[in-house]
Amino acid sequence: MKIKDKIFVAGHKGLVGSAILRKLKSKGYKNIITAGKRELNLVDQKKVFNFLKKHRPKFIFLAAAKVGGIYSNNIYKADYIYENLMIQTNVINGAFKTNVKNLIFLSSSCVYPKFTKQPIKEKYILDGKLEETNDAFAVAKLAGIKMCESYNKQHKTNYKCLMSSNVFGPNDNYDSLNSHFFGSLIKKIYDLEKNNKKKIFIWGDGTPKREILYADDLADACIFFMKKKVKEDLINIGTGKDKTIKDYVKLFLKILLPEKKIKIIYNKSKPNGTSRKLMDISIAKRYGWISKSSLKESIKETYRSYCLSQR
Repeated sequence: MKIKDKIFVAGHKGLVGSAILRKLKSKGYKNIITAGKRELNLVDQKKVFNFLKKHRPKFIFLAAAKVGGIYSNNIYKADYIYENLMIQTNVINGAFKTNVKNLIFLSSSCVYPKFTKQPIKEKYILDGKLEETNDAFAVAKLAGIKMCESYNKQHKTNYKCLMSSNVFGPNDNYDSLNSHFFGSLIKKIYDLEKNNKKKIFIWGDGTPKREILYADDLADACIFFMKKKVKEDLINIGTGKDKTIKDYVKLFLKILLPEKKIKIIYNKSKPNGTSRKLMDISIAKRYGWISKSSLKESIKETYRSYCLSQR
């Protein structure tokens, strides 16, 4: 991938897409194509094809997706499976039809089986039952992974799938009901500080373990593997470390509100989700990629970004 190559970032306003855009610009790439929802509805197959035919990018980062937390995934299953199937099908097939050979498709560790062995290796995919609360989203993403794999085998394309752990960072979704745990936690901590509250309420019992990854690290991995020749269709991207939800809540409060004494209340009537999702990142490491961001500084930067957005 050369500096002058034309690059399309699909989903450039989202958490990961905006991080990819920032990272590309910081590295000197200027020939970058983006399109907002008003300009390009990725669910519309004809519009996606015409857009790609008109602009003819050489590389595509497919970061666009409908994403959310346990509540949203469980309630709006039809929306999640339909929109994600359409978005990825239109972009991947559109890329093939317009002779785009290089594409990065982003997926999430939540598509691995609910009771899979830990740490999770890429080969464990489709090896068991999915987590019920997000199975519709998972099925859509699994279809995207298999689509990339199938196009590579049949048409000799270079479509790579990066499977990330739980991503956080600037431009996350902070809606109380539709966000992931970490976006929701940032919002709750902001509300504590703003309104001088003494209690924070957390879904579930706090025992599930999660591996988190800063969005800028994932963006770095996207660019790294776009330029890297690999034999695998699917590669895990993460830190290789995890903590319980309880540990994260305490850590976030310690970093962001060190002077306050906050009572943490766990709502055990709410679902926990999968008990653990720690990924084996040995393949990524073998190619020379590791996450570099400081967790403490990443949390601070994410919080600063959210605070600025509320002014």
